[in-house]
Amino acid sequence: MIGIIVLIPLGLYSRHLKWIPEETGDALWAMMVFCLWRIILVKQSLRPVAIISLTHSFLVEFSQILRWSWLVSFRSTFIGHMMLGQGFLWTDLLAYLIGILLIFCLFRSMERNSV
Repeated sequence: MIGIIVLIPLGLYSRHLKWIPEETGDALWAMMVFCLWRIILVKQSLRPVAIISLTHSFLVEFSQILRWSWLVSFRSTFIGHMMLGQGFLWTDLLAYLIGILLIFCLFRSMERNSV
């Protein structure tokens, strides 16, 4: 939960700093998705959480290819844009992969150090 509280403002703020690549926000978004899935799948090992998070992120990105009117309308709202983004980019897939790998390694390290 703390991860989500930290990652959301960081992701939003990263879009306002010109010296930070745009993909940083996408990586932070994927890290937040991982944290959400970790809350839901608290009893699971980290690997399935990472796979589900990456699949979730990729599905959201590929859904941006769809131009259904109701989906386009939802994406034009602030919350829709934050949840589903706008405009498919291959580079976002790489950013999601990097973000999930980073948070996976962080959680794994924390698990190992707590045992």
